[in-house]
Amino acid sequence: MFNAEVFQNPYLPQGAREVNAIMTITTSGDGVAVAAPTTNQRLFGIICDTSGSMGGAKMIAAKDAIVKIIDLLPDDAAFFVVTGSSRAKLLVPLVNAVPENKMRAISQVKESSANGGTLMSTWLHTALGEFNKMPQAICQALLLTDGQNDLNDEHDLTRILDTAEGKFQCDCRGVGTDWRVGELQKIAAKLLGTTDIIPSPDRIAEDFQEILTKAMGKTVSDVSLRLWTPVGAKVLFCKQVSPEIVDVTSRAKVVSERIIEYPTGAWGSNESRDYHFCIQINAGNVGDEMLAGRASLITQTNGQETKITEAKILATWTEDEAKTAKIDRRVAHYTGQAELSQFIQEGLEARAQGNIDVATVKLGKAVKIAHDSGNEATAKLLRSVVDVEDAAAGTVRIKRTVTKEDEMMLETRSTKTARIQK
Repeated sequence: MFNAEVFQNPYLPQGAREVNAIMTITTSGDGVAVAAPTTNQRLFGIICDTSGSMGGAKMIAAKDAIVKIIDLLPDDAAFFVVTGSSRAKLLVPLVNAVPENKMRAISQVKESSANGGTLMSTWLHTALGEFNKMPQAICQALLLTDGQNDLNDEHDLTRILDTAEGKFQCDCRGVGTDWRVGELQKIAAKLLGTTDIIPSPDRIAEDFQEILTKAMGKTVSDVSLRLWTPVGAKVLFCKQVSPEIVDVTSRAKVVSERIIEYPTGAWGSNESRDYHFCIQINAGNVGDEMLAGRASLITQTNGQETKITEAKILATWTEDEAKTAKIDRRVAHYTGQAELSQFIQEGLEARAQGNIDVATVKLGKAVKIAHDSGNEATAKLLRSVVDVEDAAAGTVRIKRTVTKEDEMMLETRSTKTARIQK
């Protein structure tokens, strides 16, 4: 069951053209909202780096973690395992997760070893071939690596990501500190997944099981966020702003002259996400009212399109300054969360370049926003790279010594947002 609400201040001064709105989408099983077609077909793909750098403790821990999640797969699911180095190996072709298939798969996983380089495009290409065998299923993947992709693979990686987009979702995890955050974020962003760091091998199993639990909880696949806008309107941006920031503006697909769609992937029960729309419309006169946008969720099942919920974005022009001066608290909150992420990225980049003054200013602003918005998780991560003198004022000092793990954890998790405090 889906439900959608729009939060905004619809009042604009004469001549104003920009409309901002937060759309909150929630799912539940209470029967209140519109039902969406569900599927019981689930395919889970495991993609594991087996390059030479994965040898030793990391390989042992990764194999143990894969064995555990194969064991945990429900019998009505299907799965496969791809191992990757300079080339991909389909270690376990697509099979149903029945006991005998699990036993064979576990035996093959235990025998795998680490050697070779890193060509992620080949891993994803092989995985896509397996996902294409069950196009109607909810297709989810988990990719684990500990290193950096070969620079010569950049073109092929971009090409396979374009091909795989919309075919499956992929959560990416980097173990240790020798991988590139931006590299995995590129894959996860294109494939509607998440990126995170696993600081040490002994945490792999716990993280894998959490990903599997969420994947098996998905019941509705291939959901799109459709936005209708009036003649003359332009969508300036569309961002998912909770539970983390994902700019999907460039992912828009044109349905017709006034309708575009953004992919949202699969959904499970009791899930909630927030999206921020910024729409530029034709200016109206005082007293004019306009439907500035109509956002709906659309799902496709066997070629049949179903609208599962809808919400309206409005605009009203007025001379009442008390009305036009207000900023909806949700819009203000998530605008701040986007700035928080940006300041962290810019601050870390300045620090890496040795520009301590700029880094201090940027990370100080991030500390203030995290404090003001109640984002304690990010505030805690910030304290690992700066000494906070006054959080409310954003007064900080850059720490002389910061571990690579703490720096990467802040960079990786800087896009995670806090929900608005009630």
